[in-house]
Amino acid sequence: MNQLKKLFLISFLAFTFHVAFAQSFPYKSNSGLNSTASGYTLVWQDDFNGTTLDETNNWVVELDGGGGGNNELEYYRRENISVGKEPISGVGCLIISAKKENYAGKTCTSGRLKTFGKMSFKHGKIEARIKLPHTANGLWPAFWMMGINFGWPACGEIDILEMGNTNGINRGTQDKYYSSWYHWGETWQNHPNWGQDATAASSIQDDFHLYTLIWNTDYMETYLDLDVNPAATPLAHMAINQADVAPNPAHYFHQQFYVLFNLAIGGDFTGIHDINNVTALNAANSYTANMYVDYVKVYQQGTADEAYTGPALAPTGVNDVKADDQYRIYPNPANDHINIEANNHPTKVVFINMAGQEVMSVTNKTSIDTSSLPSGNYLVKIMDSNGKVETHQITKK
Repeated sequence: MNQLKKLFLISFLAFTFHVAFAQSFPYKSNSGLNSTASGYTLVWQDDFNGTTLDETNNWVVELDGGGGGNNELEYYRRENISVGKEPISGVGCLIISAKKENYAGKTCTSGRLKTFGKMSFKHGKIEARIKLPHTANGLWPAFWMMGINFGWPACGEIDILEMGNTNGINRGTQDKYYSSWYHWGETWQNHPNWGQDATAASSIQDDFHLYTLIWNTDYMETYLDLDVNPAATPLAHMAINQADVAPNPAHYFHQQFYVLFNLAIGGDFTGIHDINNVTALNAANSYTANMYVDYVKVYQQGTADEAYTGPALAPTGVNDVKADDQYRIYPNPANDHINIEANNHPTKVVFINMAGQEVMSVTNKTSIDTSSLPSGNYLVKIMDSNGKVETHQITKK
């Protein structure tokens, strides 16, 4: 969905190149069966349960009418992004509204937001529970990520979910046809990409669904409804364990990425370039369609290859991790010490600040002096004798 992403001016030679190139890297596997079995700890989330968007800690709202490099029709406005209730479920959500209206020389408006400069991470699992609009002909909702470094496509792009493709329109399967793609490379003209399109058994636009990316040192893979089908085969899977040299995917997908949500209107992806052909915005819905995001969450496993930059989760007072973790940290918030409680004695405890820097490390201790740590939020990585790593969060007063 970013600038210069899916231009149809790419030559047939470039298309041939991307097919031949991409097929040398991706492969289908059942690795997802093991990915979800490993323990993950929540490191960041926005559940949109308030009344306003958190632009202090989490989000940047984009204001732009440039067409996204894809000849999109909309102007992205702040007014098209809100936080409120999804009317049927009553769930608190981020709401992105597409509207047929004239604004700043455009025939329609919508919303786009990102965590750039607020939150980014490398490796882990990210998921979002989304209720998509009825795309009909012309809407293009997306949940995706981009690398924080370099320009596009060298920054890398991970499209976890897109809908509204012209293929779905042509086949009359707009409510079932969805996509997940990865983009990378040195120049937009010949950039390689890999992914999959799929047609769900039934509409995925009538209720909330979970969209997930699992990303580690070896591969990236995306899923639909992993919460209700833990043994699902990934929609798209790509290996990223090659040598770290261009144009291998591994050269682009081992840096921190930030998150984006948007609801585009028309453009090359949809094959629609006239607002009068956008059937999703009509008199019956007051020329407005909404995309609802219940929550977005990032998890990590506490491995050395992971990185996270962003706000800390609000402290719970006891333990900032899920119930099946083996360690309990208290008190939290802490003053001059913390205690680690578990049957399995920790062999090493590492403290990492919110800039991703290791600031303290101790071995074979369950009572730890934290008086030297400045006030703030920290990730605490606890290692046991079996090599398992748990990541907790604490606040130092």
